[in-house]
Amino acid sequence: MVEHVAARTAADHRRVLDYWTPERMAKALPIGLLGIVTDVTDGGDLLGGVTGGQGVRTAPSLTGKKADLSLPRKLMGSHHLTAARPDTSTIGSRWITGGAVARTTGRVFLTVAGADFVCSASTVRSANKDVVVTAGHCVKDGAGEWAANWTFVPGYGTSGLRPYGQYTARRMFVAGPWSRSGDDNYDVGMVALGTAHGRHVADVVGTQEIAFNGGRGGQAFGFGYPADPPYDGDHLVYCAGRLKNDPYGQTRDQGLGCDMTAGASGGPWMTGFDTAGGKGTITSLSSFKYSDDQRTMYGPYFGDAIKALFETAQRA
Repeated sequence: MVEHVAARTAADHRRVLDYWTPERMAKALPIGLLGIVTDVTDGGDLLGGVTGGQGVRTAPSLTGKKADLSLPRKLMGSHHLTAARPDTSTIGSRWITGGAVARTTGRVFLTVAGADFVCSASTVRSANKDVVVTAGHCVKDGAGEWAANWTFVPGYGTSGLRPYGQYTARRMFVAGPWSRSGDDNYDVGMVALGTAHGRHVADVVGTQEIAFNGGRGGQAFGFGYPADPPYDGDHLVYCAGRLKNDPYGQTRDQGLGCDMTAGASGGPWMTGFDTAGGKGTITSLSSFKYSDDQRTMYGPYFGDAIKALFETAQRA
């Protein structure tokens, strides 16, 4: 486990809050989903780190060529239309049912290598009432630098609406294998937030449960704020379906049918999800896609290393 102190003083938190003007938030770019891994059939290591069409970092593809780091920009079908009753099988629909998930999920704004980006994250029930979970590549660029100006906006809405305020990071945590080499199996970040107006984020928006070492497969709901077309980043979107193992055997991750685009990185995946109340148990999150399968998102399995990460974060 590797830790980074993001803010030590009230002045540090204020500096981050002041940094994120509405104009900067509107211009922030979505971080790619680990760049979309290409052509795994030839073997080699998966891509890691903060990647994407934004050019923060690129890496060789598994065949030695430069990876295609851009997410698809094609119009999709009618499954993007909103539904009055949540579907239990969808590769991408706007979430309009409300409930807890509409408050506990939010957008993350961060800076890496001088460029501003957006991801997704969720609050989780923790001892300090401050922890959110997101993707490792939304916290630290693999073996590279830590993200700066990190702030969480729960329940983010159209045109930059911030109904529950915003919360800046005070301490950030990633697993050792992620920090050393960007190992996709550990693409998870835990962030302990500061308070806003003296209140913990959990007391304001509530939390989701989190669990580790659970069974594989089964039904899951994934949430996030995809920002590449056909999505716009202003709306909470969800995917739902049964999980499957990585068919290429390159990771221990599981896949979920989902066409969410960049910006959804770090969004929570929940099992035992109650569509009426909007609550469930987080067991994974949106991490990457393979270039020849844009309709499947992959998320890391929450095992012992991720549990240790959480235990440290909730004591921070």
